[in-house]
Amino acid sequence: MKNKPSLMLSDVKKILAAAEAEAIKNQWVVAIAILDDGGHPLSISRLDGATPFNVEVALAKARTSALSQRSSKMFEDRIAAGRLSMLNMPMLPLQGGLPIMVQGDCVGSVGVSGVQSHEDEQIAKAGIDALGA
Repeated sequence: MKNKPSLMLSDVKKILAAAEAEAIKNQWVVAIAILDDGGHPLSISRLDGATPFNVEVALAKARTSALSQRSSKMFEDRIAAGRLSMLNMPMLPLQGGLPIMVQGDCVGSVGVSGVQSHEDEQIAKAGIDALGA
């Protein structure tokens, strides 16, 4: 049986702190969702001014990344390239969701919503980078 790493509460707090710091540094109003590898919420942060809709989109981006073990942008790119059949898949094809990969295993994901999609992804990446994994 394979042993696999998993996120601990301290990891989640580290990811969230770094992601929030990146958003605040840039004066971006966003929601940040951190999920486990099964797409279940571990932490949700709604910065002052972010809307309930931002929370839902952040969760959907994160769920897309956790379950597929890919960035949500990958789906956006494939659809933009003409693969319209992917629109029937249970995911949100918008940049801003990233899987958290540790030793080749997906242990969760981060999804962000509230600014431009590439900026959302920048925030998610800052959070994941704080793990140093």
